Order: sequence, then structure tokens, then C-alpha cells
Amino acid sequence: MSKITARHVFTSESVSEGHPDKVCDQISDAVLDACLAADPQSRVACETLVTTDLVVLSGEITSHTRVNWEALARDVIREIGYNDAEIGFSADSCKVMVCIHPQSPDISQGVTADARSAKEQGAGDQGMMFGYASDETPELMPAPILYAHAIMRRLAELRHSDPKTYWYLRPDAKSQLSVLYEKGRPVRVETVVVSHQHAPTVDEATLRTLVADVTREVVPASLLHNDVCYYVNPTGRFVVGGPAGDTGLTGRKIIVDTYGGVGCHGGGAFSGKDPSKVDRSAAYMCRYVAKNLVAAGLARKCEVQVAYAIGVAKPLSVNVDTFGTGKVAEERIQALLQPGEIFDLRPAAIIAGLGLKEPMKNGWSYRQTAAYGHFGREQFPWERTDKAEALRQALKG
Repeated sequence: MSKITARHVFTSESVSEGHPDKVCDQISDAVLDACLAADPQSRVACETLVTTDLVVLSGEITSHTRVNWEALARDVIREIGYNDAEIGFSADSCKVMVCIHPQSPDISQGVTADARSAKEQGAGDQGMMFGYASDETPELMPAPILYAHAIMRRLAELRHSDPKTYWYLRPDAKSQLSVLYEKGRPVRVETVVVSHQHAPTVDEATLRTLVADVTREVVPASLLHNDVCYYVNPTGRFVVGGPAGDTGLTGRKIIVDTYGGVGCHGGGAFSGKDPSKVDRSAAYMCRYVAKNLVAAGLARKCEVQVAYAIGVAKPLSVNVDTFGTGKVAEERIQALLQPGEIFDLRPAAIIAGLGLKEPMKNGWSYRQTAAYGHFGREQFPWERTDKAEALRQALKG
């Protein structure tokens, strides 16, 4: 959606915490949280696979702490709601394989600061990362992905908080929202798709009513109308789901994790990676920059791209695109993304500025990011708009 067109429909999807890929993301990020809680200098690159009755934990971890990986994985699965062996995957009955080894010394030497030689912490890998913001919602997120997440999150809340009423809901689910735009602004929801794993005895009408009720609860009334088209479990049945129905892997839902297909994506996944990996930390920083630029009123839409070389601290390139909505020249904005100005895009500065090594001390966790999107929720530090006034002052005139 790089250009504003007169009239178009844009669609984004979300998945629930019980989706197989999201089960993996949450386990991998729970591993990261456990390592950082005891050793903030931990280096973590944890990958998880789940399938019928099996969890495989793999990756590279260097940490001074000891964690019971198997117990941790089972706890995550249990909290998601996979507690019944009859549905093909259960916290207490699944097998857990652990295949973890230390980080490569070749990578470590490139991303570890050395005070004796004045060597600065470099990027944990090469690549490009993007951040995006738009004033079309109060959260400065694209409407389709924001409200697709909201539907999934509310259904999960009902399943957890009132299991007697919603006995028929099982953990795996997907949503999809199609929104009509006119002159770059969302004006109405055209279609809502929800596929939700369920008990075999529930009737279709019950599920359809629930989805419609939840949609009206979480989507602004200004975007709804009497002709919204609902597709609820369009195949007619979704009993076999979760890891028993589909193998899951860490890092496969990168569009769900970000902006729902709006803007660009560098291709790197987030979950299971400590903040020395710029795939994660720089993507968070780019969102922080883009959101503050929009919050400052300098553009209605903004995308920030940054690129790195492994082991090198200074970004290779920085680009700002305001899609023709900017109030000042993009070159002036880019000048503020250099070290010593309002934002510092070097890895060590990103980590320190956003508090990425000790999240739990600041009231959030990486596991929280691993379902319902990494962006658009105020508990995360990259969602602050505390630089907006400084940007306005710096760019006056």
C-alpha cells in the first residue's frame, strides 16, 4: 500500500496463540525470557518445532543460567490451553526433544563489545529491517491487521476466562479482515473470516453468532455496517487443529507479526532471538522512529528502512518514506537518524534505549510479543511516542 489510491480493499490476517506456528514462537520467546531474566548478556537463537505429540527445541544458546527447557515448553503449552491428549497434542503427554548448543564463536566475536580495544558492539547479522506507522488508527497501526488481532485476542480471552460458557472453543484459530479504503483512509469493513478450532458437538450458528458479537465489540462501529460478509469456518468443520493438524515452526508468521502486508518486510523473523540480532531489535527501533514521526504530525504514513553488515555498528543505509504525506523533506528527517541526534540506530544504543536486555524489569516480556503482533500494543517500549515533541522542535521551519 505504498501509494494512496482513490478506492481499494486491503486484507490482513491474524492467528491465535494456539496456532502451531505461534505455539513455537511463544516457546522460543519463553526460552529467551528465561535466559535474560538470570543473565542479561545471554545470546539466544532458539527455534522450535511442534507436531502431533512432539516438541523439538533447537538452536544456539550461550548463557550463564541453567533452564529446564522441557518444563518450560510444557508450561507454555499448558497455558495456551493444550491440556487434552484426545485432541492430539497435550502439555503433559507430548514428547520434548532438546537439541541446543552454544553460539558460534565466529558470530560472537563480531557482536560483542570490547572495552579494552574500544570495539563497539556490531550488528548480529546482515540484512535490512523496516518499521511502519499510519495515523489511520489511534495505535498508529494499519486497521486490517490491528482489528484482525483484536478479534483473535478477544476470542482467546473468552476461552480462558469463561471455559464453562465457551467450552466448545479450542486453541487454534485464524482471522482475516478486509477493509475498504477511500483516499487512503479506512471507511468500512467488507469481510470478516474466522476459522476457529472447536469441539465436534457445537453447532455452526453458535460459532457464527459469537464471531459477529466479538467483531462488533472490538472493531469501531464507524467501520461496521449491516452488510459485512462473515465467513466462519468456511470448510464447515475445524475439529482437528493445532500441532495435531499442522506442523508448526518458529518464525513463519512474519507478516502477522508486523503490519499485515502493509509496507515492506526485510524477511527476518523475531521470536527466539536476543536483541543482539538486529532482525529483531532494529525492526523494533524502526517502528519506534516511524511511530514518533507520525505522532509528531510530520507525516500521515511513514516507513523507515535500515540496513546492517554483521559485526559493524553503524548502519549501512537509512531510508525514510512518507508516501507523499510528509510535512517536511524526507532528507531532513533522515538527518535526525544519525548517532548523536534524536535517534541512534547503532545496535548497542537500540538495546539500551529500549531496555531490550531486561524486559521483565520494565513490565513486559518477549513471550507477550509472540502472539497478536509485535506492534500496536502500548506495553512495549518501542510503542512510546516520547520523541514526538523533540522531532517537532528539531524540524521547525
